[in-house]
Amino acid sequence: MWGRFVNRPEKCASVTKRLMNDASRMVDEELDGLVALHRNTLRRLEGTRIIVRKDAPQIGKVGVVGGGGSGHEPMQAGYVGRGMLDAAVAGEIFTAPPPNQIHRAIREVDGQKGVLLVVNNFAGDTMNFGLAEEMGRKDGVRVEHVIVNDDVAVPVKENRRGIAGGILVEKIAGAKAELGGSLMDVRELAQRAVDNTRSMGVALTSCTLPSVGKPMFSIGEGEMEVGIGVHGERGVRRTKLGSADEIAKTLLDRISGDLGLRRGDRVALLANGMGGTSLMELLILFRRTLQLLDEAGVVVSRSMAGSLVTSLDMSGASLTLIRLDDELLQMLNAPDLTPSFPKKV
Repeated sequence: MWGRFVNRPEKCASVTKRLMNDASRMVDEELDGLVALHRNTLRRLEGTRIIVRKDAPQIGKVGVVGGGGSGHEPMQAGYVGRGMLDAAVAGEIFTAPPPNQIHRAIREVDGQKGVLLVVNNFAGDTMNFGLAEEMGRKDGVRVEHVIVNDDVAVPVKENRRGIAGGILVEKIAGAKAELGGSLMDVRELAQRAVDNTRSMGVALTSCTLPSVGKPMFSIGEGEMEVGIGVHGERGVRRTKLGSADEIAKTLLDRISGDLGLRRGDRVALLANGMGGTSLMELLILFRRTLQLLDEAGVVVSRSMAGSLVTSLDMSGASLTLIRLDDELLQMLNAPDLTPSFPKKV
């Protein structure tokens, strides 16, 4: 049964059929489709899974590179464009991209002012991006990095996973770079964003790997997984399925407590769907989260809701908060030309 983010859980039939040709070609065909859809702004480097701005490299501008396993669409390639990422490197589904392709991306976007890598805190990603950073430096490119670890479900901060908060860090870093910031300026602001970002998610169903065709694990009717990552893994605990309002409070209490939010603080709020969650459900979750923040006297200066960092077809959601200062808000609201980052309206 599929769970739902509603205040009275419903039953819905599970569907595992997919629009695909061959599971082994899905990543490559997806990237080709994205570039075909945005042919005026994006290009794919031949023989790679690297998507770059069509006008890269921008001489005199810091390059910003992201990447990671596929299956989280629109992350990461959907966030390539002016004002955000200069390149994104895709791995296989839920698998870190190889160091040689990350290195190629560094070289491709180097505008002689250095390159910042925005890396989600998973073992494969930190290892492969670290190797690529060393390779880039040996080529004479100035390369720095930040590690995104926004998942408060993991108690030890150094071990926290990078989940939906990473796209806010990428947006802020990309905007600062677009405005002409130095490599260290961009890195320091990106790190400030990391330090002020927290996320947590729940799953009502597992996801289904295209190559396997069945869920990675089962969740009983009337249950949910609390504290999930983005690779289809289980949460840190399994509980009774709550209403949307109860789930909003559970997630927000943990996030705001870890962030140490106080009355009068300014934040941006992101309600993120995991791929199999309807916008109706997500807006119900967002609605209560915003009410709770208003009641706590926390000022929501920017709101976003959508399936922006997914886990294939998982039914679930995460909440992300970033505590803002004037510069972080300015960069978050700066214009961008990307396929998928929510536009400010």
